[in-house]
Amino acid sequence: MLTLHRAALVLPDPADPTAPSHLDGAVLVRDGLVEAVGPYAELAAAQPTARVRDWADALLTPGLRHPEGYRLLERAYHPDPREELGDAPVPDGLVGEADEARCGASARRGLQRMLGFGVTAVAGPFERASVRTAVTRSGLVALPGAVAPPGAGSLSEAGSLPEGVWSLDPLVGLPFAEAVHGRLVVGGRADFALFAPGADGGPSAGGPSDRGPSAGGCRAVVLGGRLVFRRR
Repeated sequence: MLTLHRAALVLPDPADPTAPSHLDGAVLVRDGLVEAVGPYAELAAAQPTARVRDWADALLTPGLRHPEGYRLLERAYHPDPREELGDAPVPDGLVGEADEARCGASARRGLQRMLGFGVTAVAGPFERASVRTAVTRSGLVALPGAVAPPGAGSLSEAGSLPEGVWSLDPLVGLPFAEAVHGRLVVGGRADFALFAPGADGGPSAGGPSDRGPSAGGCRAVVLGGRLVFRRR
């Protein structure tokens, strides 16, 4: 099945300031893979029978990587809504926890909530079998560890979440261009996120620092071509 995702601005590779961007652009997806990226009018004319998802004024980019997967999934506890504790992670809530079922359920909730921030990849390593299973079944890409983006130097120079911050949103601790995971290329897996437009009310054609989303602005997430999150 062909699906054409249309957005006001498509950034296939936000980490590369020389990479092309597409105002009123689109990503064409077939069987979970990217078939084409470019101007919406061109792709729609080439594939008139494709199903169209029009994301209006949104910014479409590769999804984000969360560098603190281990801390947030193996140490933090993600409350069940029935516990009436809110949906923020409880710092070190799983430290010393021996109940693997409880750890797995917490990780599943944490992963689902990460999607709401545009996360499509999460860094380990994950030591608990229940957490590894939760990550695998979530569809998110499991990274071996916190990855410094090209040119960022060492991991400490690349940074992660500030000390004492247990946020599910990578943009709390990383600039947008560093938080993005991968790029949208023909033949690659169709993992991407849709974000609200910038503070000026519309997309920008400037450099990555001028056109990235703000924290908490995710509208939808697509993993392997499937729409897995959509903000209501």
